[in-house]
Amino acid sequence: MALQTASEAIRFTNVTKRYWRQQGRTLRELVAALLAGQSFWEPFYALQGVTFTVRQGETLGIIGRNGSGKSTILKLIAGVTYPTGGEVWVNGRVSPLIELGAGFHPDLSGRENVYMNASILGMSNRQIKERFDDIVSFAELWDFIDIPVKRYSSGMYVRLGFSVAVHCDPDILLVDEVLAVGDLAFQEKCLKRMCQFQEQGTTIVLVSHSLDLVRQFCHRVIWLDRGRIRAEGPPEVVTQMYHDALLGSQVGVDSAPPEIPPAPIKGQDLP
Repeated sequence: MALQTASEAIRFTNVTKRYWRQQGRTLRELVAALLAGQSFWEPFYALQGVTFTVRQGETLGIIGRNGSGKSTILKLIAGVTYPTGGEVWVNGRVSPLIELGAGFHPDLSGRENVYMNASILGMSNRQIKERFDDIVSFAELWDFIDIPVKRYSSGMYVRLGFSVAVHCDPDILLVDEVLAVGDLAFQEKCLKRMCQFQEQGTTIVLVSHSLDLVRQFCHRVIWLDRGRIRAEGPPEVVTQMYHDALLGSQVGVDSAPPEIPPAPIKGQDLP
């Protein structure tokens, strides 16, 4: 798909994200470290030196193995977490389809959770009232909307969470493996809705293990490997490189990427 020149919606500049994890795996190791005056924690870099931009109206795919930093990028864009170093710049209202339903209150009804989550995503009470029927109809949950969501199945959680998020008129839509859950009919409905967003010029960042979906849906693809960008470019090219790497059919492709020094660290973020 060809894109006209457009202004930026997202910009990452030399972004690093550091977490801390416990060194010892057993009580004995933790006690030994304590007696030796050693720290229980060691740094883990989910992202190192990541730089890229996403234009308004563009659909960017992000691929990579589990633990490569894909979801961390989405959380940084959504403002759920912040970079340890570098800069993240976002222009527009963000609707994150990440861990759908995770923010639902289990003791509240589906109706009450719709109002709560939609307001968190920036909708006014009037907008929620106007779109409530559409939200519930899309999720196909009219028979369950007034019972506590703790009685919902995982699929019902996802359907309601997706429906709330896509009715919030986002400028930027973040999608993390949403289409890998639920039944086939609902997956098709989600994909059609995302295609509508594309046609409307919504910026989309899609994380998926489905290379076919990425090739079909995205304008450009980033391949993340151990927190670094391994490749960036047209979907057909980058997904083929990644596919070959997974199969080990490309000579030297499984060698570690060159070391990239971490970006400057902003303060201490020990837990």
